Amino acid sequence: MLDIAEELNRWVGQGRDFAVATVVAVTGSAPRQPGAALAVDEAGTAVGSVSGGCVEGAVYDLCTQALQDGETVLERFGYSDDDAFAVGLTCGGIIDILVTPVRVGTAQREVFEAALAAAARGEAAAVARIAEGPAELKGSAVLVRGESGEAGADGFLGGFGGHPELDRMVAEEARALLDAGKTGVLEVGADGRLCGEPLKVLVESSVPPPRMIVFGAIDFASALVRIGKFLGYHVTLCDARPVFATKQRFPEADEIVVDWPHRYLEGTATDGRTVLCVLTHDAKFDVPLLRLALRLPVAYVGAMGSRKTHEDRNRRLREAGVTELELARLRSPIGLDLGARSPEETALSIAAEIVADRRGGSGAALTGAHIPIHPDASTTAARRIGSVA
Repeated sequence: MLDIAEELNRWVGQGRDFAVATVVAVTGSAPRQPGAALAVDEAGTAVGSVSGGCVEGAVYDLCTQALQDGETVLERFGYSDDDAFAVGLTCGGIIDILVTPVRVGTAQREVFEAALAAAARGEAAAVARIAEGPAELKGSAVLVRGESGEAGADGFLGGFGGHPELDRMVAEEARALLDAGKTGVLEVGADGRLCGEPLKVLVESSVPPPRMIVFGAIDFASALVRIGKFLGYHVTLCDARPVFATKQRFPEADEIVVDWPHRYLEGTATDGRTVLCVLTHDAKFDVPLLRLALRLPVAYVGAMGSRKTHEDRNRRLREAGVTELELARLRSPIGLDLGARSPEETALSIAAEIVADRRGGSGAALTGAHIPIHPDASTTAARRIGSVA
C-alpha cells in the first residue's frame, strides 16, 4: 500500500472510500514483491498493480466487493492451465493478496491516513495489518514511525481491538523491520507471545529514498544523475570545481555540492543503501575519496577509469593504507560489460551493475540461462556470498 502512498494520500484528502489489495507473500516466480498494491475507490478508479496484469481484474473485483461489505479478505492466486478461463499467474508463481477496505468512519481509517501521509512526505513509517487470524482482528492495524515521527504514548498508533500485549509486540517487531527498511510477514501468537493461536501480520515499511552520490561533474555524470533519479534515488552531484558543478548542467540532481569529494563524504550522512559513483578518474580526488569510501558501510562503491587507471589507482590506494579486503569492495572499472560508448550507454551499464549488486543478479543474459528471473531472498543471499568468496 505504501508504494502508492502519494496517490492514496490524495484520495484521503478528498474524503474518498477505497479498498487496497496488497501482496502479502510470493512463492516461486512472480512479477511483484510483498508490499506491492492495487487500490480501487468508490467510483471504480484504480491505481497500482499487484501482478503486472495477470490477476488485476480479479483483484479489482475483490476490492469493489470489500468496499460494499466492509470485509477484509486474504486470497491466493496461483498458476493453473486446467481451465483456459481460470484466473492465475502465467509466470507459474503463487501470490497471497490481502484486501482491506479503508472507509471513512472506521477504526483503522486514522491509522491508514497517518501512514499514507507519512509515506507521501518521504518519512519513515511502517504499518502492520492482520493478514491471517480471527475474523474480529482482520483489518485492524498499528502504525510505527521513524525517530522524528509522532506516535502515541506507547510509541505507536492504532491497535488490535483490546489486546495490548499483541499491540506492543507487533509494534516492536514492525519497528525492527522499519529500521532495516524491509517489508515482511510476522508470525505471532494472538496473545502477543511467540506461541498460542497463530497470527500472520503483514508489515509494510516505507523509508526515504536511498542516496546516490556522484562525484565528478562530467558528461557521464549528467547521464548517471538522470538514470539515478529514474531508479528512485535521491541524487547528489559533488565536484570541487564550481564552474562545472552547476544546476544548469545537472538540472535533475536533487542537490549539487561544490567541495572536495573526500571532505564532503566525511561530513554527509550515508547508510547501507547508499551508492557512491566516483567518475573523477583523477588521483588527487580519487585516492582520498576512495580511501574513505571503502571503509564506509555503504551498498556500492564504483570508480570510473581505464584498466591502466584502475591499476595505478589501486597501487596508490595500497600505498595510502587501503587493505586488500577493502579494495575487494571496489567496482572498477565501473559498470557491466555492455559495450557502452556514449554517456547514456555508460550510465546504463553503471546502473545495471548497481541493480545486479542490490538484487543479487549475475549480470548474465537471461536467454538460455537456467537461473530464476525473480530470485527469492535466499537465492539473492547465496549469490552475494558467492560473489564475495
